[in-house]
Amino acid sequence: MPKIVDAEARRQEVVHAVFRIIASDGLERASLREVADEAGLAVGSVRHYFASSDELLVFSFGVVVDRIVGRLESAMAAVEGEGSGSPEQHAAILSLLGQLLPLDEELAVDACVWMAFRNAARIKPVLAPEAERSHRAVAAVVGRLVMILNKESTGGQDADGQQALVNEAERLLATMDGLCMHALLHPEWMTARMCSDVLTAHLRSMESAAAPV
Repeated sequence: MPKIVDAEARRQEVVHAVFRIIASDGLERASLREVADEAGLAVGSVRHYFASSDELLVFSFGVVVDRIVGRLESAMAAVEGEGSGSPEQHAAILSLLGQLLPLDEELAVDACVWMAFRNAARIKPVLAPEAERSHRAVAAVVGRLVMILNKESTGGQDADGQQALVNEAERLLATMDGLCMHALLHPEWMTARMCSDVLTAHLRSMESAAAPV
């Protein structure tokens, strides 16, 4: 009796092969043939689920975006569940932002893949919609976080205050992107401990700036 193949499980198996290739050799190597070899499958088997390299890459980009955004949303629920300004909320915020950094092997692979796809979207229009979805989803979480940190601030209600919040969210997004890239490029220096220390310092500066005077 022929073995029944779980289509979704096979797609995920192929996607994980894409992730491994990107993490070790870069996005340029993630062709259907290379992915099939990495997954231990025939090219025809991969084509059964993905008609082209572009289709495979778009699907894989979507998977890593969903993984990252899902972790952020779960972490945000923990932040919102703690008392405002409490040590527990502070720890939850650090944990949330840590989801965007290569602090362990799983996060490192996702960060590497995510950065590679976002960079490739500049010159591969087929990836642009997922890149936009990724940015909007992450920016929305970061925006909510900045609002939480500014909850006790006396500003933020007029146009200037709202723009200040937007600027702070963009500053945090840029900090996270830069810290992530630095950690991926220089892991011997920007270790998980160093990432956490820098993140803690940045968060303290945000909390100080948001404190009412």
